Amino acid sequence: MKSSTTTLVHTRADLAAALDAADGEIAVVMTMGALHEGHRQLMRVARERSAFVVVTVFVNPLQFGPNEDYEKYPRTLDDDLVACRAEGVDLVFAPGRDDVYPHGAPSITMHPGELGEILEGASRPGHFSGMLTVVEKLLLLTRADVAYFGEKDFQQLALIRRMARDLELPVEIVGVPTVREKDGLALSSRNRYLSPEERLAALALSRALREGAAHRDADAVLAAAHKILAEEPGVRVDYLALTGADLGPAPQEGPARLLVAAKVGTTRLIDNVSLTLQRGA
Repeated sequence: MKSSTTTLVHTRADLAAALDAADGEIAVVMTMGALHEGHRQLMRVARERSAFVVVTVFVNPLQFGPNEDYEKYPRTLDDDLVACRAEGVDLVFAPGRDDVYPHGAPSITMHPGELGEILEGASRPGHFSGMLTVVEKLLLLTRADVAYFGEKDFQQLALIRRMARDLELPVEIVGVPTVREKDGLALSSRNRYLSPEERLAALALSRALREGAAHRDADAVLAAAHKILAEEPGVRVDYLALTGADLGPAPQEGPARLLVAAKVGTTRLIDNVSLTLQRGA
């Protein structure tokens, strides 16, 4: 059942007061704003399950590299509130930097370990340390019983699950399937940076994943995906990787993940798909 009102708070004190009045399981959906249908799907899943739904809106400076788009990252809080109200969110926590990091940039942060050094971690040093640090803070601040994250950022999801397990955090981490446009493009706040021509080129990412996932032999999976990407001159591939379902080495048989990252124009996009490998297929 949808909430009739959505409360907006900016400070830790107001957040705590609102949570004191919450009754039942608390679910959190963490965002950096610029909400799209993918975020709204996370809210819907949370709303269906939990008594009290919190959405956080915070552009976290710790997870942006020196040449990344922190300053130009879209900030659309008014529109974000409209989306949250439409999805029956109970509480939106939109803190400032000083509310999240009251003592300045933290000298102690989360270390993502070996899983954080591959794929996105290799391309964006420091990104996952900053991401895990703010996620852990927000899990504690929102008193979440369950947290929902999209599978589009699959390495992020895997690391958050690992952090919750290794640190024995009393929270359930739930992944929600990627939401896509009708033409297959994975929804992302960064899609708004694409020109019409770049958006057409970006479709090669999801097309490559589909073609790869249609095969069952590991070599055939990668060959099919590479072929699609090589045929699109507007896409500069960062990585195309076939891994295990937990981002470990790809098995000869069983569940696996195919992941891609590429730049289209100046916009860096990521996507992934699950598949099942079969020996000798």
